[in-house]
Amino acid sequence: MRVPVHYRWGLAVLALLPSTAFAAPPTGAPALEVPVRCRIGADCFVQNYVDADPGPGMRDFACGRLTYDGHKGTDFRLPDLEAMRRGVAVVAAAPGTVTRVRDGMDDVSIRQSGGAPAGREAGNAVVVDHGNGWETQYSHLKRGSIAVRPGDRVEAGTSLAQVGLSGNTEFPHVDFGIRHDGRTLDPYTGKEVGTAEAPACSTDQGTAPVPSGTLWSDEARRTLAYRPSAVLGAGLAPEAPKAEVARNGGYGGRPLPVDTPVLGVWTELMGGRQGDRVTLEVTGPDGRRLFRNEGAVPRPLAVLFFGTEVRKPVPGPWASGPYRVTVTLRHGDETVLREERRVELR
Repeated sequence: MRVPVHYRWGLAVLALLPSTAFAAPPTGAPALEVPVRCRIGADCFVQNYVDADPGPGMRDFACGRLTYDGHKGTDFRLPDLEAMRRGVAVVAAAPGTVTRVRDGMDDVSIRQSGGAPAGREAGNAVVVDHGNGWETQYSHLKRGSIAVRPGDRVEAGTSLAQVGLSGNTEFPHVDFGIRHDGRTLDPYTGKEVGTAEAPACSTDQGTAPVPSGTLWSDEARRTLAYRPSAVLGAGLAPEAPKAEVARNGGYGGRPLPVDTPVLGVWTELMGGRQGDRVTLEVTGPDGRRLFRNEGAVPRPLAVLFFGTEVRKPVPGPWASGPYRVTVTLRHGDETVLREERRVELR
């Protein structure tokens, strides 16, 4: 298997004012709806939560590691750049009035750009005022997709823009943030960022309920149940799989020719914990297993890419028909996830 790849993450804020701690969210907080129009856990994923550790460490509200040190927002990511190009709407999480808009920044990874100019790390962005000191911010939006202007009145679900890759980021997503009187809160807990004690974690948590102090609405709370791991993508490739091609959507579900000289299998996973076992299997049209490989996650990683080649069982072209790629992630004796993708060879 190829060596796993670890992304590094960028901050996503336009401006932060000095903070004063409070134990619970003030009354009058808006009930937040999901700020993206996609299927959470299928078409898009919560990649990073607010960092609940006030010190130099990193930990999300559920005692997991889907965050990075000092992260102040919630990152809703897409699986690849092709999904971004097709367009995924970012919507207002609650009724309000648009107060600030920024557009015109290119959709480009900081691996290519070297980083956004100072003060523009959030890329293209929209800020909505919800009254009584409450505002939400939507960052890293797609260039040219912003559909609102300052002064526009929006309702929950009103389209603001599309998910993009602008500012300091390496993957297509929207960084969603909420503030009250300039102080940033974690929408999952209702607590101010950077002031509360780190969550008490006696074990490495796999799942966790959304806390009772959440700012999410009841429906959003059910939709946004904590997922420690997810399959971002998997499938077959007409070559030895390359992470950059997969992340660009280059292996996206299209039929492959039966005379392809090389057949690769790949998967990209989110949220692997140290010691987790990843199994990758390929089954042919006749139901026989053609390939199986298993590897261990060497250390906690935000994103892992595995890719290798499948040996041809007999000379000549591959058998035509549907091939199944099965990805299994195990944490100890527990099967965390098991998902299947189908690819046609013709």
